[in-house]
Amino acid sequence: MNPTHQPDFAFMRPRLSRWVALGAGSGLSGVAPGTVGTLLAWGVWLVALDKLTAWQQGAIIAAGVWIGIWACSRTADDLGVADHGAIVWDEIIAFWLVLWLTPDGFGWQFSAFLLFRFFDVVKPPPIRWVDRQVSGGWGVMADDLLAACFSLLVLALGKALFL
Repeated sequence: MNPTHQPDFAFMRPRLSRWVALGAGSGLSGVAPGTVGTLLAWGVWLVALDKLTAWQQGAIIAAGVWIGIWACSRTADDLGVADHGAIVWDEIIAFWLVLWLTPDGFGWQFSAFLLFRFFDVVKPPPIRWVDRQVSGGWGVMADDLLAACFSLLVLALGKALFL
């Protein structure tokens, strides 16, 4: 597939790995697919995952990382691009990690959303280094997991300094 080509539903349809990696279609958005995938993650969290215990949430996130390594690697190979913008499972799992460790409440979650998107887009060091140097499905997942860690660090510092 041409690296500049935007995948569509027909591309996604035949393989489970593509459904996962493309965030059930949220990555097919022609505008800001990473943001759309993150918004999907937030919605799923509010509707379903927030009702689970912390242990169940953590288990789903951990399983999601391993599923993501498989699905993102396979889909990246199918697309012929190491980390195509339509692959959003990494944003979904990383933002679930952020929400899992963020205090309840819209203000905290909205701040977490903004911070996560900032770190995912800007990719300050070492996130940029990981994005460029780590390959395969793990590489797709790793930079977003680091963006999640940076987001959580800023949230924790903000909480310690201002609350």
